[in-house]
Amino acid sequence: MDKEKFDLLYEGKAKKVYKYNENELLIEFKDDVTAFNGLKKSNVVNKGKINKKISEFFFKMLNKESINTHYIKEYDDSSFIAKWTNLIPLEVIVRNFAAGSFCKRYGVEKGYKFDDTLVEFSLKDDNLGDPMITKDAILLLKITSEDVLEQIETISKRVNKILSNYLKSKHIILVDYKLEFGLAKKDGRLTLIDEISPDTCRFWDDNTMESFDKDVYREEKGNLINAYEELFRRLNI
Repeated sequence: MDKEKFDLLYEGKAKKVYKYNENELLIEFKDDVTAFNGLKKSNVVNKGKINKKISEFFFKMLNKESINTHYIKEYDDSSFIAKWTNLIPLEVIVRNFAAGSFCKRYGVEKGYKFDDTLVEFSLKDDNLGDPMITKDAILLLKITSEDVLEQIETISKRVNKILSNYLKSKHIILVDYKLEFGLAKKDGRLTLIDEISPDTCRFWDDNTMESFDKDVYREEKGNLINAYEELFRRLNI
């Protein structure tokens, strides 16, 4: 079936989301790339396919480790079928090293290694620029419950351990990354959603500190697709 036969529910900067059936979605990865809250935009051929395959690879890995993700199965080269969830409007930022906005906010040198995993939250709202938000504010605004928030933090740290250990074996440092969560429409279960890709993570070579992620585009450090393809190659997908 062509994707045009499905109802388009949402189109974001990097993905399109279609209704597949009453409890499942079809998620299509686009070739569009953006930075600085959409102020910088380009189209990079094959970026969507690479991000889809990398996300699929990591979601399968996490599913095997009993992390409940939305990934169900492949649909085509640029799309997969996922559980339909009600989005919790938070972005969960997990940091192992200082980079990006963290360095700008606190004046910390890029590459500073934290003694422990740092989990931060931002409000998922493009109109507001996804502002940082404290746990107390999340609870007072009733964005989610204390129990769910604790589960999100626990799962995020477990995901960090699984991915960091795997990537270490590939001589890649998992610097930081963004996760999103939702409650499954079918059973209400807390579910890891969205994507895990070079668009949402920082990956560095453990020797040269070369980037294999969207910082190549943000900072104009070279060819984006070459960086993504190098990560893809190292993962042996």
